[in-house]
Formats: sequence, C-alpha cells, structure tokens
Amino acid sequence: MPKTSSDPVRRTLNGPTMGTRWSVVFYAPAGADLGPLAADLQTAVEEVDAQMSTWRPHSDLMRFNAAPVGAWQALPVRLLTVLDCALQIGRLSGGVFEIAMGDAVRAWGFGPVPADPQAIRTVLGRARRPSHETLELDLTAGRARKHAPMMLDLCGIAKGYGVDRLIDVLEAHGIAAALASIDGELRAIGRQPDGRGWSVAVERPDPEARAPHSVFELHDTAIATSGDYRHRIAVGGRFLSHTMDPRRGGPVLGGPASATVLAGSCMEADALASAFMVLGEDGKALAERIGVEVLLLTGPEAETSGTRGAA
Repeated sequence: MPKTSSDPVRRTLNGPTMGTRWSVVFYAPAGADLGPLAADLQTAVEEVDAQMSTWRPHSDLMRFNAAPVGAWQALPVRLLTVLDCALQIGRLSGGVFEIAMGDAVRAWGFGPVPADPQAIRTVLGRARRPSHETLELDLTAGRARKHAPMMLDLCGIAKGYGVDRLIDVLEAHGIAAALASIDGELRAIGRQPDGRGWSVAVERPDPEARAPHSVFELHDTAIATSGDYRHRIAVGGRFLSHTMDPRRGGPVLGGPASATVLAGSCMEADALASAFMVLGEDGKALAERIGVEVLLLTGPEAETSGTRGAA
C-alpha cells in the first residue's frame, strides 16, 4: 500500500547542551511542523543546564554552593528533584554515589579550571560526611540547606535528568514512541511502528577505537553508561577516570572500564552507573537488592560481568 502524507516517518531532532548534544528520534507525519517541538526540547535542556551546571558561575547550583552553612536557600523544583534522587541513591549505595565531590572534581581538573596539585593533596583522604547526612531538603517549601561546608557537583546525574526532560516534552507533544539521548545516557518510550524496540549499542571500552560491544533493544526503559576510557586524565604514566571515589577523594582506582545500567528513569540509571564504577564487582549485591540490570566491562578486551535484577 502506498504511503500517505499522514503516515509516520522517522524524524530526528538535536541541539547543543551541557558541552555536548542532545538528540531525539521518533515517528511523525511527513508534513508535521516540528518547529515548536524542537524549541520546547531545547528550552527543556537549557533549563537543566542553567540550574545544575558547575560551569556557569550563576547557575542555581553554584548559587547554593556559595550559600552559607545553615541558611535555607530557595531552589527550583527541578533542581530539588535531582538533589532528592541523588541523596536517595547515595543512601542506597552506601555513600559511593556522592554529589558533594565538587572540590575533588575541580582539584583534579575535571571542572572548568586546570588540575591543581596543592588542591589534590588537600582533597585526598579528606574525611567526608556523606551529603545524605548533611544536606537537608524541604521539598514542600522548595528550599534546601547545608549542615556542613560542601561543594555539590551533579555531573553524575544531571545529563540523565536532561534525557528524562526530553521525554517529558515529547510526551507533552503527543509522541508515545521515541528514543532520547545526551551522550551515553538514553531513554526509550514505546515501540517503533513495526513493533520493534529501539536498538542501543554499548560501546566497547577501548580509547583507541569506537566499536560496539553489545546491543540492547529497549522500550520504556532508560540506559546509562559511565566509563574511564573517554573523559580521563594522565597522571604519573597512568590514566585516571573522571568518576570520583568519595572514600579516597580522587578518581576511582581499579574499577571497571565501564558500567552500564538499565533503570526506569535516566536520572536513576545515570547516577547508578557512576555508583557501579566505584563499586565494581562489589556492586552486584546492590543491583540485586534494588532490581536493576548492570553490565560491567573491563579494558579493551571487554571482559563482561553482568547482573540482572528484578527490573
């Protein structure tokens, strides 16, 4: 049967955000005006960046970082949503997912300034109380306060939340089947017109080449990958990951090359992928307990370790 102008065709939209690009793939009639949708998608991710970036001195997050200890600060509802999820995953992971690592991220040169050897010596081994014990949220009143000095960094969860916001916008425009992504964070809703899910490749963790290790077919699922083979620094003849281990105040040592997590929301998958980068094989019990699927890969040879939870 010949196609008509109302038959859905595969469409793609993308734009800049958070130092990278967002992208959505979906089906819509060939003649559909996608301008309003594209504008709303861009607005959604710009809002996340404006609230949660550590690269923007005047973001809501940086304003809170500069606030005095003990003083309540009004914060936007979306930022509070991400902080609440981050604290929950911090508790679940025994503190290995920790958003109060902004000082370490900055010291090691993964923020907006170069690495600082003196700052590195200061953060290494510093005794830290976890943020789920020292950061208080009042979601009803829309505010938060610190009970100890801290510098929050949401690099391990904000992009995942940005993907969730892309999905929110797509659904608000009546789109029930789509794949949204920002870097290694993706979320799929619905199925393609032929009934298939959305194919997503997990990259082989090799800094010298780009090739797939495995492929997942997703529907109504989010997937996020954190790894040490792209965003890293060289120190003393070895490469160090951008993922911080709060137990030592520096990059993860001896962890997997990448951790991929499937979860209900991309915000959760993003944060949990960072947690499993720290936990490595020790995280299997956590995956079973909270019901998520985890794929751990080690080195260019991509040895695989998978744990399937109840999700």
